[in-house]
Amino acid sequence: MAVDFLSDEQAAGFSGFPDEVPAEDLERFCWLDDADLSVVGRRRGMHNRLGFAVQLVTVRVVGRFLTDPLAVPWPVVESLAGQLGIADASVLKLYAQRGQTGYEHAAEISTEYGYADFSDPARYEELRLFLEARAWTSSEGPVRLFERAALWLRERKVLLPGVSTLTRLVLEVRSGANDRLHSMLVDAAGPALILELEGLLRVGEGSRLTAWERLRTGPSRVSVPELLRQLERLGRLRSLGAGSIDVEMIPEGRMNALARYGLAGKASSLRGLSGQRRGATLLCAVRALTSEVADDLCDALDAIVTERVLRKAARESSAARLKSLPRLSKASLQLAKAAKTLVEVLDNTEYSGAEAASVLADQVSLPEIRAALEVVNEVVNPDGTGADTATEMMRRFATVRSFLPALAAAAPFGATAGGTPTLAALTALPEVLDGRKKDPAEVDLSVLSPAWQRLVTVAEEIDRKAYTVAVMEAVHKALRRRDIFVVGGRRWGDPRARLLTDPAWQKTKTETLRALQLPEEPTEHLAGVRHRLDARYRAVADQLADNPTVRIDDAGKVHLSPLEAKTVPESLTQLRGLVSGMLPRVDLPDVLLEVHSWTGFLSEFSHVSEASARMGQLSVSVAAILVAEACNVGLTPVVKEGHPALTRGRLTHVDQNYVRADTLRAANAQLIQAQSGLGLAQRWGTGLLASVDGMRFVVPVATVNSGANPRYFGHGRGLTWLNYLNDQVSGLGAVVVPGTVRDSLHILDGLLDLDGGQRPEMVATDTASYSDQVFGLFTLLGYRFSPRLAGLPDQRFWRVDATADYGKLNAVAGRNRINMELITANWPDMLRLAGSLTAGTVRASEILRVTQGGGTPTLLGKALAEYGRIAKTEHLLDFIDADEGYRRQIHTQLTVQESRHALARLVFHGRRGQIRQSYREGQEDQLGALGLVLNAVILWNTRYLDAALTELRDRGVPVADEDVQRLSPLVSEHINMLGRYSFAADSTGTQLRPFRNPDEDREA
Repeated sequence: MAVDFLSDEQAAGFSGFPDEVPAEDLERFCWLDDADLSVVGRRRGMHNRLGFAVQLVTVRVVGRFLTDPLAVPWPVVESLAGQLGIADASVLKLYAQRGQTGYEHAAEISTEYGYADFSDPARYEELRLFLEARAWTSSEGPVRLFERAALWLRERKVLLPGVSTLTRLVLEVRSGANDRLHSMLVDAAGPALILELEGLLRVGEGSRLTAWERLRTGPSRVSVPELLRQLERLGRLRSLGAGSIDVEMIPEGRMNALARYGLAGKASSLRGLSGQRRGATLLCAVRALTSEVADDLCDALDAIVTERVLRKAARESSAARLKSLPRLSKASLQLAKAAKTLVEVLDNTEYSGAEAASVLADQVSLPEIRAALEVVNEVVNPDGTGADTATEMMRRFATVRSFLPALAAAAPFGATAGGTPTLAALTALPEVLDGRKKDPAEVDLSVLSPAWQRLVTVAEEIDRKAYTVAVMEAVHKALRRRDIFVVGGRRWGDPRARLLTDPAWQKTKTETLRALQLPEEPTEHLAGVRHRLDARYRAVADQLADNPTVRIDDAGKVHLSPLEAKTVPESLTQLRGLVSGMLPRVDLPDVLLEVHSWTGFLSEFSHVSEASARMGQLSVSVAAILVAEACNVGLTPVVKEGHPALTRGRLTHVDQNYVRADTLRAANAQLIQAQSGLGLAQRWGTGLLASVDGMRFVVPVATVNSGANPRYFGHGRGLTWLNYLNDQVSGLGAVVVPGTVRDSLHILDGLLDLDGGQRPEMVATDTASYSDQVFGLFTLLGYRFSPRLAGLPDQRFWRVDATADYGKLNAVAGRNRINMELITANWPDMLRLAGSLTAGTVRASEILRVTQGGGTPTLLGKALAEYGRIAKTEHLLDFIDADEGYRRQIHTQLTVQESRHALARLVFHGRRGQIRQSYREGQEDQLGALGLVLNAVILWNTRYLDAALTELRDRGVPVADEDVQRLSPLVSEHINMLGRYSFAADSTGTQLRPFRNPDEDREA
């Protein structure tokens, strides 16, 4: 039976050895050194020596002595017998003939090796204090806290107690920490606020929903009424005053955990909580929801301005220009004819004025010239196409007028010094619209572009329509570069405010710089970088004459021949056929449950309330939810009403309370770790190379969290699943981006917050837009940014030393000199930025919007760009190197990721492969489930491929190492993903399924 919050498997794992001990673990944990052999050698009789050694290894591995000291896996006994020179390990059975011997040996081992008993009051108190501190400062669930307690005891050589004893202690400590948390939050809020918060849980008269349920409902469509509803939501939440409560002494992680439950739980469930817990949960949930709604408001505003105003105006302006082209062409020909005749007349000095006019009139009449001039003046805007678009935007005044005054009146924004005039123009807008006519001197025209200024000022008055739309565009631009920001928002808030403060940076600076291998004083570092770039230039220049793949044209542009495809030897074709034919046929649910029996990854799904009680057969329910989400088929195909773990009610409950971002991440970390331990995966790579690529999904439902891109989504909208894959073929995590990715802004966001695995050193990306600043940030954070290049001739190479002679590469580098002085001057700010990103206080995509400045980079942005040009140039030089290894490494890794996307399409087959989630959290959770299922399939395939290779070698089939490296776990022909799904009770066995016989399959 499970012990409180532990599953049966977890409790069994705590109490003894696993059923099977891998060979590498035998070598690691069961090795007896000379000192051990000396202590063991004092025993009389082989059985006593072997029994003593078994107990010694048991306490090291398990952390306690077993009631039955012989209850250990036989490979452990054989390993120890071999080390002791005992030929017949079965003599161990004699060890149990005298029961007292085992107790005596346990006491001797404790004395000899310094093991203390759990009942020692001092040790017990130390553990309790450790658990209390951990339970107070972290939001870890009871299972994780139990594991930390066991690890603490093992590290200090304290014998583990019985599992029930330790679970009781963990529950007591957590209960005390929770009571303290709830009490402090309720006391900080005060009774009046708590009473008002609890009132949100009541159903109003004539309504079917509580106020809390209405407030939790986010925007689901791009419309002005939806935007106004977000303003109303934000105003209502801010009026509660929860954000002004002083909670500085309470750990943020604990409040976030309460907020998650308050935002996910039903109103009836929240009403059922105890008094203080209910008040504390609502307080934290309202604080978190206020920040979310602030971001929702900006999401809605950005979508309306972009879709309903800017893009529509740009399309119609373009359409109008195309429509006017025939008239413009005809008028231009008339004027050209007149101009040509005029030039000829002026060149001929013999013509008098009257004669010249007569000659001109014979070619083009004066009315024709006037008509042509009218057409040109009408069609061609002297301010360019931007003014044409602005004119079209003015036609959207009704749309802008319907929300901008309300937005200005609500004033949910803050601004930097650069954004303050624009925010002031927004705030004053209601007066401009509703008051008397305004003179241009009464408004701030400096926040508008020159084209808008000419459109706004008409006959010494302000054109209100033009001014309103112009202010809207200025606010939108400032909001995107965060010169204007929403107060209290996370994604649309002020990223500068989340940079580490100077005191916080000083506390962490030494440790951070050591981890990033960056010096506080840059002189020596930059000298080394300069020398490395110079040496790379010279090495590549020396190879150019013997490198037929590179050509430099007269303009100094570099041209590179495509990589030649690697040949596929017959031996590889045969090996692929053999191993794929051996893989057992299996249903997708069985893959998940079998992988769970190896890794326990489904046990990472805990209740959002951190409740201690654990549901029976929870892993079966979670596996069903994962299949439903990853295959995009909904619950119906996985529901089985006769199965208690698969009823619709049970699955709905598990989906709402167990499957969420943090549990998906924790489960994925288990799979990444398991994959990295497989020998075959280690043959594929070290885990230090990763790739990032986006997979596009159409989103046909109304949602703010999507974007338009005709290339990928046709006339609809969609999103990008930006996912990360290492060279051991493990998916490391993902970021969901509305629409399509621009300028690699979001790549670092996910890279700095991976689910698990080793930290990659090199990051390959596909051909997408990127900037020198992106290169700079990657390099500063210790990553090598390696995009696959498109348009190499258009790339700029940079140099430090303008006088250095790089032969033919002199024409390539030209005068593009890196400003090392600017880097040096801004080095302290660059380091603090790197520290803030590493600490997670700010996201890279947010700070890049600031440093890029909407096309006018800040001083810090310019320094980042200069630093990035060093890394970018090294990347370009390595790309054109005669040794194609670097270029092929990038290509191979990205090809593997493309194969993973193909597998993802096969898994995500339901509902035409479209995402039908209206809210961002639902989109992220569904794609998180897809990534987790993909990793489970890859792990299953890798383990079976590894075993198949072993069997082939045992049969004497030749298996070349270079062929093994080119095998792929991204295969699915043997896995059934269609139809109704069945879920057998999860197995805890570790035996693999029998392999298929490919010959029998062919005969069949």
